[in-house]
Amino acid sequence: MKAPLINQSCHEANPIAKLNRQLLADAGVFAISLGGGPGCGKTSLIEASIARLMPDVQVGVIACDVVSHLDGDRMARGTDQVVQVNTGLQGTPDATHIHDALQWLDLAKIDLLFIENVGTLVRTGPQELGADMSVAMFSVAGGHDKADKHPELVRSAGVVLLNKTDLLHAVPFDLPAFRSDVRRLNTNIELFELSALTGDGLDEWLNWLRFRTKKHHSKTSHWFG
Repeated sequence: MKAPLINQSCHEANPIAKLNRQLLADAGVFAISLGGGPGCGKTSLIEASIARLMPDVQVGVIACDVVSHLDGDRMARGTDQVVQVNTGLQGTPDATHIHDALQWLDLAKIDLLFIENVGTLVRTGPQELGADMSVAMFSVAGGHDKADKHPELVRSAGVVLLNKTDLLHAVPFDLPAFRSDVRRLNTNIELFELSALTGDGLDEWLNWLRFRTKKHHSKTSHWFG
């Protein structure tokens, strides 16, 4: 199965982000915007999460990339609620990309939605897509200095993920320094250290997802009856 493909140009983000948030809230969907550099393991983490959460937690994905559809096709093997968004020369997606993608999803069949951002650590300003939570992902292979070099990614996130911890014995990575940088930049942030490849540390992340999804669903059910 191949995911539907959407190509769009740049649009005004903020009003549409508000609409996206309302659509997701009405459907009781907890949405996560997952950002990180190329090769940090975003797709692998989403695949591993889908495999372990389904069918108890129904997962949907909006996979964003510049031109490729490979990530969407990979994740479509784990859930049929997947849309691929191609952003072209614009690079990172805006809220209208996400709004268009939401029309292809059956939100009534989704509890948790991952919005996989284009692979980049660079942020030029606020990125309002309409998600409930922003998650910033780094990897051991990328080096321990990346949080310090890209502070806006950490400051704007509610969660930081450090992936590829299975490489800690093989590459020079100062784990205490990375932790210190993250805490200095965002004192209230939650930090999960894991390996999407081996599964080490995934349980804590998955339990957090289950808790937040259930809490969000209960909250929105109360709001909308």
